[in-house]
Amino acid sequence: MGNDAKLILLTGATGYVGGRLLHALETAGYRVRCLSRQPEALIARVTQTATQIVKGDVLDGDSLGPAMSGAHTAYYLVHAMASVKSFEDEDRRSAHAFAAAARDASVQRIIYLGGLGSGHELSAHLRSRQEVGRILRESGTQTIEFRASIVLGSGSASFEMIRALVEKLPVMTTPRWARTRTQPIAIEDVIAYLMQALDIQISGSRIVEIGGADQISYLDLMKAYARERQLQRWMIPVPVLSPRLSSLWLGLVTPVYARLGRELVDSLRNETIVNDRSAKTLFSVRPLGHQEALRRALANEDRDFAETRWSDAFSSLRIAPSWGGAQFGRRIVDSRSAQVPYSPALAFQPIERLGGRTGWYYGNWLWQTRGLLDLLFGGAGMRRGRRDPDRLRPGDTLDFWRVEKIERGHLLRLAAEMRLPGRAWLQFEVEPNGSGSTIRQTAIFDPVGLLGQLYWYLSYPLHELVFAGMLAGIVRAMEERP
Repeated sequence: MGNDAKLILLTGATGYVGGRLLHALETAGYRVRCLSRQPEALIARVTQTATQIVKGDVLDGDSLGPAMSGAHTAYYLVHAMASVKSFEDEDRRSAHAFAAAARDASVQRIIYLGGLGSGHELSAHLRSRQEVGRILRESGTQTIEFRASIVLGSGSASFEMIRALVEKLPVMTTPRWARTRTQPIAIEDVIAYLMQALDIQISGSRIVEIGGADQISYLDLMKAYARERQLQRWMIPVPVLSPRLSSLWLGLVTPVYARLGRELVDSLRNETIVNDRSAKTLFSVRPLGHQEALRRALANEDRDFAETRWSDAFSSLRIAPSWGGAQFGRRIVDSRSAQVPYSPALAFQPIERLGGRTGWYYGNWLWQTRGLLDLLFGGAGMRRGRRDPDRLRPGDTLDFWRVEKIERGHLLRLAAEMRLPGRAWLQFEVEPNGSGSTIRQTAIFDPVGLLGQLYWYLSYPLHELVFAGMLAGIVRAMEERP
């Protein structure tokens, strides 16, 4: 049976792993049917016309029957840990409903991603994950249950916790759970295992333990992240710190809310390492080490961030960004827009003339002052000017910026080359809007450590003045141009 003929049911496609698996399945040419409680949330993620989206819930057996109909393989990638009720009870009921529906629809295989861990005193989180696997295996439908430790990738809960802690805390106490051994695995390797499980030839159901190339502690991971970001961090071990206190502490500095943090931390008291090596003989995946996984997570995040359309990104927030800019991952973003009664080609012209003799349309003396400060600290300052007064090309210098990307009439992205405790970009997008255009101006800052955070927020009142004035000046330059 070819990829185009085999129908795959995917649950959890709006989640972290499921979203990436959806893209991999579509790229490989599989027919995919996504089950979602909110189908509208999936529409933008689907890239193939053959992909179906059906409304349903794993807790609703009546909706599972039609979703399972005709499916060859079903992925079970849902978890109720964020539930306001007992997540263990919801996980149990969901697994029973899913298993029964798969059996009734004659699904050939269930593929499930659970959690690593062994011993009699597993955390509630790991105990529930493994109970779900047992329920699925006992359904009578062949089940491949993957058990994984920490998943490393841009956007994963574990990665977000590591990043927030290391970026924001120059000195941190490390409780006992931070020294428990784990075997982190890159998200790319998780997706590779899930994909290969579609066609692997096995008899009966199997538990497959998967992990990266290294067995290390959470403390080692934080140190590795600090090395990648070139941050000096001091970590002071303490003998005790309960999961509840740890979760409240995490809630102050990380984007992971307290309850989820408590469950994750509670799980870290259990070693999550691979003891069964059968994955190496069954699959061709050769997992990355933790340092390379972190490096890729940061690189992928840079790529995804650069490709973000800010008009869409801010609309998805559903609220106006707070004072100081909006937080996207580790970056801080200040974005504002203006409507003009000109075509994108005309609206882009004053943007392309920025800098040099034209100046920055507002507060040029402030820009010159910033340039002098940059010179004092060994930077390029404003003395480089620009190559051509009217036209830019990729790689051009522009005062203390450099042109990273230009799509004439649509996009200009400048990368900062002044001295900063972090990285910065200034981006302009022009989109047609009725008989005119929308100009979106976005300042992006990727702070390094606490110093970078302080720099942004202490400078923000001045940034607010300059950025607002610059956009107004660009609009005014259009109106004054013959």
